[in-house]
Amino acid sequence: MAETKEELLKQFYETGFEYTLSLINGKYKLTVLYALSLFKVIRYNEMKRLVGVVSHKTLSTTLKELEHDDLIIRKEYPQIPPKVEYSLSKKGESLIPILNEMCIWGKKHKK
Repeated sequence: MAETKEELLKQFYETGFEYTLSLINGKYKLTVLYALSLFKVIRYNEMKRLVGVVSHKTLSTTLKELEHDDLIIRKEYPQIPPKVEYSLSKKGESLIPILNEMCIWGKKHKK
């Protein structure tokens, strides 16, 4: 018997695709993760320069969401002026092979 659209939709969401997408969905999340994979530890202002034209609020929100989802680690140093560094967590590092494959695909299909 043929499956209904509702059953197919339920199966689709149970694949893990929706969860993965919820973690990396956002204009700058993949850029931040990839930058951290290359540079290992990045301070906020360095990240802002790497990401490009992005507002303080947007970048701060992106970093907070990635930290909340345990993809990055935020380390704050108690000094004046404040110093904050970001790096990938183990969970974030586990996404890097996927990002590398995306780079390979992009190089292969870029016109």
